Amino acid sequence: MSVTERAKALDGTDGDDLSDRYRDERDWVAGRIELIRDLPHVETPLIEVPLPPKLDGLRLCVKNESVHPSGSHKHRLAEALFTHALASGWLRSDGPVVEASSGSTAISEAWFCQKLDLAFAAVVPSGTSEEKKDTIRDLNGNVIEAPPGADLCEHARQYALKVGGHFMDQFTYAERAYDWRGEHGLAPELIGAADPDWFVMGAGTGGTVTSVGRYARNTGSKVRVCVTDPENSAFFAGWRDDNPKATDKGSRIEGIGRPRVEPSFLFPTVNRMIRVHDAASVATMRVAADHLGFRPGPSTGTGLFGALRILHEMQDRGERGTVATLMCDDGSRYNNEYYNNDWCKDHGIDFEPWLDPITEFFETGDWQPPTTFDAAPRPSDTLWNM
Repeated sequence: MSVTERAKALDGTDGDDLSDRYRDERDWVAGRIELIRDLPHVETPLIEVPLPPKLDGLRLCVKNESVHPSGSHKHRLAEALFTHALASGWLRSDGPVVEASSGSTAISEAWFCQKLDLAFAAVVPSGTSEEKKDTIRDLNGNVIEAPPGADLCEHARQYALKVGGHFMDQFTYAERAYDWRGEHGLAPELIGAADPDWFVMGAGTGGTVTSVGRYARNTGSKVRVCVTDPENSAFFAGWRDDNPKATDKGSRIEGIGRPRVEPSFLFPTVNRMIRVHDAASVATMRVAADHLGFRPGPSTGTGLFGALRILHEMQDRGERGTVATLMCDDGSRYNNEYYNNDWCKDHGIDFEPWLDPITEFFETGDWQPPTTFDAAPRPSDTLWNM
């Protein structure tokens, strides 16, 4: 007889002594966490980018997160989310994992689901490219396309309820899941190898920048955090005005920028924010391919643009030091988008005026951004990306 049955037998009511309300698959959970721990740990390489003599005393370091098994810095997030969800009792052996994402997060979570023998479903925006959907399917993931204009996270939440799965919800749980105290995350690797004065990157969930800011405070590191935010993202205005309810249209730069301030983006952990034109992000991405030795994705372009701007400011003040950013993912994922001139034109991204100024900075250290350029209207069917 269970505890509940004994309570009913004693007083004829449901009682106030209950148990087994939630399934506790302790052995299965322990086995899955052990599988995650047994996966090879990849300490990603740090690349020091050559700078011109004018910038002597300054260093630009790029940590190449694209070498992770699932191909992007979201690999770390996915590992943290799965460990957190398993330990919290949210994942079950018979329920799929559901995520709202059309990009790197979905790919990384699908990769982990393969390793853990779990079903996976990605709820993607209407109009997501077939290439991205095929990548998720190649990892045995199921792709659910949300209706045009739908709230993607709410659609994913409802789908998870319908199929008896778990909505991973990267935007809420990224900052909670990341182990910012440990010695094997991005922050200790980066700070230990580069000892940067500035860490610069764009924010998608906000989990990575929050973890670096927390680690810096916890260890007394000198590094300051700068978030580079693309056009039409809510993070910049939210941080500037201390307004967690700020909203905007949403970003055209894959992986970063959001139409609302997400719970994992903690304002006090960020020391500076720079709004970056989408055209500048794409131009920097393209020029950087000649200086990094490989083609980065667009969010790397956004972060790298901010890093170059800070290097210019440090040089102008006569300072010495190191600026670090991430190679978030490989540009091969974007051959039909940001590396495609016709696609950029169709989406109103006129990157041409920025190419020469970015190239000039890499070659001479002179910073002369264009004074005029076309800021084309944002097409109404452009998707915000994750």
